[in-house]
Amino acid sequence: MNALLDLLPIAIFAAVFFASDIYVATAALMIAVTVQVAAVKLMRRPLSRELLLTFWMSIIFGSMTLIFHNEIFIQWKPTIVNGLLGLSLIASEYVGQHNLLKRLLGAQLELPDAIWTRLNLGWAIGFLFAAGLNLVVAYSFPMAFWVTYKLVGGFALTLGYVIATLAYLGSKGLLTTESLSTQRTERS
Repeated sequence: MNALLDLLPIAIFAAVFFASDIYVATAALMIAVTVQVAAVKLMRRPLSRELLLTFWMSIIFGSMTLIFHNEIFIQWKPTIVNGLLGLSLIASEYVGQHNLLKRLLGAQLELPDAIWTRLNLGWAIGFLFAAGLNLVVAYSFPMAFWVTYKLVGGFALTLGYVIATLAYLGSKGLLTTESLSTQRTERS
């Protein structure tokens, strides 16, 4: 359900773009992400920092796009969001001394600290790569290609990171049927 909620504003943005233009799509994105935050609140679930970051960046960069009538602001939003997420993961490891990925997923996975460090840095590099790739696409291709990339490419990159993470954990013997059933039993 959360994955669908996360993808919905981007899907609405793309659909409205292809039916209208980047400015109407930007307004639709701002409305959709606001509805997303409201839906999470109505379901009485906590708002994640990632969702709050996405919300505020959509509102700020969306507003700048509409006020200045310049699409480059909305094109920079994914770069800023991914860059901040990547830098937050790095900072959590080296400045805050608290591995952010472990804090987020530690209740679901019991892993050695060295593995948490590798995963944290791997995801940080992934977010920073996505930030840079967004700029390459934004400046090198037409707007329609960038919008399609935003919808499909962002999801594909995240799916790729998840698959790589699972493959890495599996290769280390950290995703066994016993450990998964033990974790399920402990949560019950």
